[in-house]
Amino acid sequence: MKILFLRHGLTKGNLEKRYIGSTDEPLCTEGITELKKLRLPACDLLVCSPMKRCIMTSELLFFGQEPVLCDDLRECDFGDFEEKNYAELSDNTDYQKWINSGGKLPFPNGEAPSVFRARCVGTFEKIVRKYGHCDYIAFVVHGGTIMSILEKYAVPHRDYFDFHCENGHGYFCEWDGKKLIITEEI
Repeated sequence: MKILFLRHGLTKGNLEKRYIGSTDEPLCTEGITELKKLRLPACDLLVCSPMKRCIMTSELLFFGQEPVLCDDLRECDFGDFEEKNYAELSDNTDYQKWINSGGKLPFPNGEAPSVFRARCVGTFEKIVRKYGHCDYIAFVVHGGTIMSILEKYAVPHRDYFDFHCENGHGYFCEWDGKKLIITEEI
């Protein structure tokens, strides 16, 4: 099975380097302009996070195709860090503790990274089982969602942050039922 993992296009919060997880932002003008340059092959199944930025991205790139919306593929809830950037958080003791933990501590009043990753991986597993008859599934989701799934299944194995991709970019993969082989980065 061919699988595309595509990160949604740019939002205002992305341009400002903010933690945008549970905030339901639309794409910004720059994000729409950049996505319009991208050409992707039609897919058998389009799976999408329910957040505006992902739905708008899927509408631009897979025109006319109705996505299957998956709530459990949404981005991590960054809690008290939501809508803030590193400069605004630089004097925040909780933020410094989170940074010092290598991003492993739960976000204050938000989601624990381990819970987030398990949620994304479990949802991916359910989708590929349910739609195993498809030849090509496109996932229009969030950077953290992509990193979670690839950290678990990509070969050769790499760490979570090694799979970071910019907005409007992602990975084409081959899924053999046990591992994801990255065939192309876009």
